[in-house]
Amino acid sequence: MTETPVRTLNDGRTIPAVGLGTWPLGDEAAEKAVVGALGLGYRLVDTALSYGNETGTGRGIARSGVRREDVFVTTKVPGRHHGYEPTLASFEESRRNLGLEYVDLYLIHWPLPRLDRYVDTWKALIQLREDGLVRSIGVSNFTAAQIDRLEQETGVLPAVNQIEMHPRLPQDELRSAHAARGIVTESWSPLGRGRDLPAAPELAAVAGAHGVTPAQAVLRWHTQLGAVPIPKSADPGRQRENLDLFGFELTADELARISAGPRQRFGGDPEVHEEF
Repeated sequence: MTETPVRTLNDGRTIPAVGLGTWPLGDEAAEKAVVGALGLGYRLVDTALSYGNETGTGRGIARSGVRREDVFVTTKVPGRHHGYEPTLASFEESRRNLGLEYVDLYLIHWPLPRLDRYVDTWKALIQLREDGLVRSIGVSNFTAAQIDRLEQETGVLPAVNQIEMHPRLPQDELRSAHAARGIVTESWSPLGRGRDLPAAPELAAVAGAHGVTPAQAVLRWHTQLGAVPIPKSADPGRQRENLDLFGFELTADELARISAGPRQRFGGDPEVHEEF
């Protein structure tokens, strides 16, 4: 089994340095992917209520034979459940779907600033943590200003901000803001989308120098920048590659070369995006 390093969160807990994303797998595919990934040594599994695969993810965890306490499970409250009481109810729905007594990391999926309910939602997450139903709490797709507002109004900083991050969107400014606040950056869509990124010449050259795939070079770029990538794959061979990141080290020049391409955001803008 591959031993994956961990990163320490600002609440004293730890999170594996790479994980398995499950969007957009359905329940059956998610179950199979999770069983396979945990068998390979993954210990971080990421899902969300809005993905529609919490049930399959939970079945995969149960079938894997890995002890529950050894699996770091993340799920997220959707926009349609923002607000204090709706978030508490949403968590219970997620917990039933997953078949788990507790969740390791619970995130606000999107801030939805127009609704202006994310602070009340955050207060519910704090309560869930205090009740022992959630071990760590965080956000996804939040700006630095939105994170600061959470701290100003509740005194509690997120442990994690899960954001779109890849070589076309390195998120230098936001990662710096996270580091200043002790927040771990988690990367969704860490390989970008489409097939252009793995084929980029700068990636091919870096990967070739280390005898790894372009995808492995990109995921190692994430880990060396301090981020936790959560690539999605249902293919056992690709899952194995995506976990095998810690036997080589990129130079500072190689990190810069990977980051040097054109800029592109594939997902929504957190200032205006709405997802319910």
